[in-house]
Amino acid sequence: MPRPIGRRRWAIPEGYIPAWSTGPEPQMTSHETLCLLNASDQDAHVEITAFFEGRDPCGPYRLTLPARRTRHVRLNELDDPEPLPRDTDFATVVESDQPIVVQHTRLDSRQAANALMTTLAFADE
Repeated sequence: MPRPIGRRRWAIPEGYIPAWSTGPEPQMTSHETLCLLNASDQDAHVEITAFFEGRDPCGPYRLTLPARRTRHVRLNELDDPEPLPRDTDFATVVESDQPIVVQHTRLDSRQAANALMTTLAFADE
């Protein structure tokens, strides 16, 4: 691509992972997902940090997003350096050494009538 798509730092001020789910797992497990797009010709080294109201941040969670690829990262599956707490409000900051695009999605399946929401993150660069 002649011009990079995306930014290097993104903020998602809203996050919450329910403690329970309804429906078959893993497809219907309640979760927060970061949908990442790296349209560049370079691998992106990504760090995710979670912030809380009543405790210190956790992370960074590190991953590599290969060049010209997409990846959906379920935040409830991150466990290094520690799992994200359930039933706790949080916010995330995503930082990358290459421009990427970040979209945030939540599946809340606590009830039989599921809720799905999605939004683009705030890009800061």
